[in-house]
Amino acid sequence: MNTQTLEQMKQLRLYGMIRAFNTSLSSQSIDYTNDELIAYLMQSEWDDRQNRKIERLTKAARFRYSAVMENIDYDPMRNIDKNQIHRFTTCDFIKQKENILITGSTGAGKSYMASAIGHQACSLGYKVMYFNTVKLFTMLKTSKADGSYIKQINKLEKQDLLILDDFGLKGLDSINRHSFMEIIEDRHGKKSTIIASQLPVEAWHEIIGEQTIADAILDRLVHTAHRMDVKGESMRKKLKNKQ
Repeated sequence: MNTQTLEQMKQLRLYGMIRAFNTSLSSQSIDYTNDELIAYLMQSEWDDRQNRKIERLTKAARFRYSAVMENIDYDPMRNIDKNQIHRFTTCDFIKQKENILITGSTGAGKSYMASAIGHQACSLGYKVMYFNTVKLFTMLKTSKADGSYIKQINKLEKQDLLILDDFGLKGLDSINRHSFMEIIEDRHGKKSTIIASQLPVEAWHEIIGEQTIADAILDRLVHTAHRMDVKGESMRKKLKNKQ
């Protein structure tokens, strides 16, 4: 009967239950009541499905770093508000459709923080995508040529959190400017965006170009944004010196 039960669980793809049931069969020291066994099996299946969901979301996000909130360095020289970071762990900013703008010099840890927040969002079940901004715009230009542009834009729009890293390394040409405007317009008031940049927000206007469009983009981005300006020496240099 146990073999038949396990086979039925397998056909129903109840992988968490299978592992839990096998454990209960092999354990002679635990004597479950019927209610306890059902609760144990259900909890095991729930946990298994949640873990697999998080794995799928994390894989789909394509993060640059395998980052966690607990490993963020709060050295006083870095000008990071620990309370602000802790508030981000709840991802309430996603529920409120708010943005996060992270600025700072090269190696300051902007990308790591953005990725850590993204990983946290995945762990809470949110859909996230991470992009190097230059590569994103290159991909969108290519999609215009092969006819998949609308599909790509729609995919970006559906993400609960979109992370755009290394923004401002190159000025935007007309095509990229309009793509950027479309992305931000689609997400404004509906979804959250994190942008990490070496340049202060005040310099983004020049990077975007064309005053009318730049004003429209920044108005939508900055109005509902939490801002962090990371200071201190390069984290890469700091880690290298410790080795």
